Amino acid sequence: MTTAEALDYASVFVFGLTGGLAASRAQLDPVGFLFLAVITAVGGGTARDVILDRQPVFWVGEPANILVACAAGLICFVWAPRLESRRRALDWLDAVALASAVGAGITAARWEGAGVIVTVLMGVMTGCLGGILRDVVCNEQPMVLRRGELYVTAAAAGAAAGAATMELGGGIGPASILCGLVAFGLRAGSLRFGWRLPEYRSRPPRS
Repeated sequence: MTTAEALDYASVFVFGLTGGLAASRAQLDPVGFLFLAVITAVGGGTARDVILDRQPVFWVGEPANILVACAAGLICFVWAPRLESRRRALDWLDAVALASAVGAGITAARWEGAGVIVTVLMGVMTGCLGGILRDVVCNEQPMVLRRGELYVTAAAAGAAAGAATMELGGGIGPASILCGLVAFGLRAGSLRFGWRLPEYRSRPPRS
């Protein structure tokens, strides 16, 4: 199993868990759990592979990814009611999923020979799109749009760190690890310590 495949499986499982937690918050039936787990788990990677023209798309070539996502959804169907705060669990699991998915995105882009800019963008897309689909389907404000929170910023910083490492001659493995640490560290800091970006503040028009 390659580094890219391992990262895809890891991100699929953890993002599947976040989809299951979102389904529990929406009080869906088991099929709803499976649906949300799968679209959350494979959404970002699917868009990445289509744009990079990778054949086949990762979960078509490795259908076990769908089974992993379904297993994550069913785990949440049993486990989620025991959680004291599903919102907080969702936030932290999503941070882990973001870190692993961004690493999977830059690794896949590098294998396809993409340049630095495309590699960073593929990392951000792989990390963010699945969560956006999950939140939109559940009629919740997407995490990427929460005011001031570090989400896309965390993904972009992690992807940039990983891409720069590979560009400077570092291996894919160390680059993926650094990418994940940077992305998770910034996202965790935002959740735990309230790290924020400056917010836009409108001013009254000049008379």
